This record gives sequence, C-alpha cells and structure tokens, in this order.
Amino acid sequence: MIRYLKRGRPAAVKTQADAQVRATVEAIVHDIETRGDEAVREYSRQFDNWDPADFRLSRAQIQAARKQLSAREIEDISFAQAQVRNFAQHQRDSMRDIEVETYPGVVLGHKHVPVNAVGCYIPGGKYPMLASAHMSVVTAKVAGVKRIVSTAPPYQGAPHPAIVTAMDMAGADEILVLGGVQAVVAMAVGTASVAPVDMLVGPGNMFVAEAKRQLYGRVGIDLFAGPTETLVIADDSVDGELCAVDLLGQAEHGPTSPAVLLTTSEQLARDTMAQIDRQLARLPTAGIASKSWEDCGEVIVCDTVEEMLQVADDLAFEHVQVMTRDTDYFLDNMTNYGALFLGPRTNVSFGDKVIGTNHTLPTNRNARYTGGLWVGKFLKTCTYQRVLTDAASAEIGAYCSRLCHMENFAGHGEQANIRVRRYGGQPDLPWYQPVGAQA
Repeated sequence: MIRYLKRGRPAAVKTQADAQVRATVEAIVHDIETRGDEAVREYSRQFDNWDPADFRLSRAQIQAARKQLSAREIEDISFAQAQVRNFAQHQRDSMRDIEVETYPGVVLGHKHVPVNAVGCYIPGGKYPMLASAHMSVVTAKVAGVKRIVSTAPPYQGAPHPAIVTAMDMAGADEILVLGGVQAVVAMAVGTASVAPVDMLVGPGNMFVAEAKRQLYGRVGIDLFAGPTETLVIADDSVDGELCAVDLLGQAEHGPTSPAVLLTTSEQLARDTMAQIDRQLARLPTAGIASKSWEDCGEVIVCDTVEEMLQVADDLAFEHVQVMTRDTDYFLDNMTNYGALFLGPRTNVSFGDKVIGTNHTLPTNRNARYTGGLWVGKFLKTCTYQRVLTDAASAEIGAYCSRLCHMENFAGHGEQANIRVRRYGGQPDLPWYQPVGAQA
C-alpha cells in the first residue's frame, strides 16, 4: 500500500502568472528581432541595471577576472572541469561513425557531425552557478562545436570572476556578461554585435526557460527545464539525518523545487521529517528551503520495493538518490529519471558540481522520453548512402518503382525508373510505368 505522510500543495493548473510570463517573453523576442542591440541594451538596464560599453569581455577583462581568484579556486575549477571533460570524452568515444554494406552493392553509413555554433547560458543572478559552465561549454567543446558563445548575467553589479574564469577555462570562444531573456534571444536571433547560434543550452529562470521554448525550432535547445526536483529513495539501512540533508540540499534551489522522500520505513520517514525541522533551524538558505519543503515536499511510505519503483517511475524526477540495501534493483529496473545517485557515498551535489556527469537534466516528467544534456546533444547523426554497382541500382530501383506506384508518387517512381533504364538494360521502359507491375 502506498500512503502519504506529507503532501505538497496541489499543482496549480495554468495561472495568470504563467500567461504573463509567456506574454512578456513574446514581446521581448519581437522587440529584439525588430530593434536588435538597442533593445538588448534597454532590457539589460531594466532588468539587471547593467549597461557596459560592450557586453562582450575582452581578453584583458577575462584575465583580470581570473586574477581575482586564488590558486586554490583555480585548481578546484580545473579539477571539476577535468572530471566533466573526461566523462564527456568517454561518451564521445562510444559514438562511432559507421559504414556498412547492407545489401550487395549498397553501402549505408552515418556520421556524427557537431553543431556549428552553440550559445551557453550560465545562471548567475541569485547563485553564481559556475558549474553550468563546465556542463555546457566543456561538453560542447568535447563534441567539436566550432563556435561557443557563453553568457552570464552580472552578479551584484559586475561580472562574476569565478563564472568568467570557468567559462574561459572551459573553452568558450566568446564571453558575454548579459543575462535573462535578452541574452538568449540575442544569441538565437542575432544582432549587429552578436552573431546568431544554432543551438541554446543551459538552465535559467522561468523567463529564460520560456524564451528557449518560444525560440525552439528557430534554434535547437537542450531540453525544456522547470524547477529542480529531487527524489530520495531509502530504506532503514540509512538514517533520517542523511535523508534530510539530501532533501534540503536541493530544496534550497528555489521555493517551487519538489523534494520527495520515498521509503519502505515509516520510522525513517518520521525521523527524516523531524531532522528536516531541526536542520532548517540552522540552514543559511532556510528561507528558500523551508518554503520549498512546505509547499512541494512530500513523504511517501510503501510496503515493498516494487511499489517504490512504481511511484518513482511515475514521478520521473530529475535527480533520484537511491539509498537502499540493493541499489542495483533501481539501476536495473527504473526507466524514468534524469540521473541516478546510487548509495549513501554519493549525492546530487556531487553530480551538480564536480563528479563528471552532466547536471542539466529533464524535469516536469520529461524523463519519460529524454535524458539530460550530454555530448551527443551537440552532435547531429547524419546518414549517407552510395550504390556501388549497376546491378544494385537497377534492383533497388525496381523495388522503389513499385512502392512509389502504390503511393501514387509518379515523380518519385521516375527517379527509380531512370536508374532501371540506364543501369538495368531496360531502355524502352516507359515513363511512370512501375517496373514489374502487373498490366
């Protein structure tokens, strides 16, 4: 039996605020399309109080930002990027170009072709999320993207030195200090000062997410993202303190970030809730985390691991922390998740910041049909074909001709017929007559 010891507030349907976000973003997109850099600058002044001579940082400005960091901070950024780069490279190496003779005289293949230009958005207004530079810029670089534009909003009235340094160390070709909708729209549609990109990646607030949604199709995007989600699956092999830490560690992202405990132990569930109350009394980010826990936190108790699997797959959460006696059960059987964190020795924060997997992951149950950002997102798998012999062209042409006839595609059929005439020794075959068709 599945029972709830705590439930979050029911999700609102479509609110007026959602509609206002859509309308606001739509107006900004149109304005930047129309007025270009002038509009970008106006929105930057309005939303970020930021109006530099140039949004693009010079090499001297980048070096000045790096000098503000200690050697230890530089080393920590380097270590994190090395882990992300290493795993991304292993992923890239697993993606092989192929060429195979699938039928006598017929060769088919595919190549993984990098996107030419990518815009990477790095959030930095509330929290300076330099880790997003590792996840987007480093991964795009490993994929072979030729031009990477990376941008982050100003932080407390200036470029954040750690974000700038992380973008530079990751390999960004152009670094902008520009935030919000105006940043992603400028990169997508292009202005006099910013050449357009082919793809947008990176997390952001609801306005950035909506801008990416509206721009999708004109450019590619990584995924549609909502508030951070975390699910802790646990049994009585762990304690409430650990579960509470892992729930609150993600609840601090924002007041609408769901944090859910799923367990077979009612005692653990109650211990965890008590620990959350105690930890919130001393957590520096309790103002946000307590609101998130109050509104979106849930505690679900199941009788069996099979029930937990059922609930977990239905939730399809972004982050899933598994702390049970048999973590492989969920690795082997769970199908809907952004990323799994298996065992008490790991946690979501490791994945967010340093361990090497990508932290840009699906939310809002999108894990039912997509994974997160990875090196393959920056690659287009493009096919090609060649026919080596006259006999193969004529034989495939005969099949194609008859299939086109069934679909009433005369022009398509003639593409096949002309090959049968030229390479199959049937020069008198009439136009639009399917090869081998019954009279």
